[in-house]
Amino acid sequence: MKILAFAGSSSTRSINKKLVTYACSLVENSTTEVLDLNDYEMPIFSEDRENDSGIPSLAHDFFNKISLCDALVISFAEHNGSYSAAYKNIFDWCSRINAKVFQGKKLILLATSPGPSGASSVLTGAVGSAPFFSGDLKGFLSVPSFYENFDLENSCLKADDINEQLQLLMAKLS
Repeated sequence: MKILAFAGSSSTRSINKKLVTYACSLVENSTTEVLDLNDYEMPIFSEDRENDSGIPSLAHDFFNKISLCDALVISFAEHNGSYSAAYKNIFDWCSRINAKVFQGKKLILLATSPGPSGASSVLTGAVGSAPFFSGDLKGFLSVPSFYENFDLENSCLKADDINEQLQLLMAKLS
């Protein structure tokens, strides 16, 4: 199984990238490619820009990465209760290629934050919209209080109950 994973964040110190990388390590008999949204930085989407210049090649590159995987695992950063601008811009451009951005792929959605809500607002929105964009949602999990529940030195969850939930969730990709 080929998994495509990324954090919905452009931070070079993204806690969501740490979480999504660890989550994918739990899937046996798989290979994972972890993307960095910084590699897909494009002009801010607008219909005017699309009409003038077309869809950027980086949007096609990102969309094609999804085409080539068996499953997607995304961990969302929450910016003011919603998606980060970096993620939303890539998603908007890709939706102009095909509104079915997730292309029927198996999908696991995660989110975390330093606070107790674990970015649950953005995760709720992502879970609700996934089917509209052809995501075969297998499950989702919010990890609250990242720095209390994640062992940065060993790159793994240290909260046994959350780790067990994550393992059960990731097993749904098999």
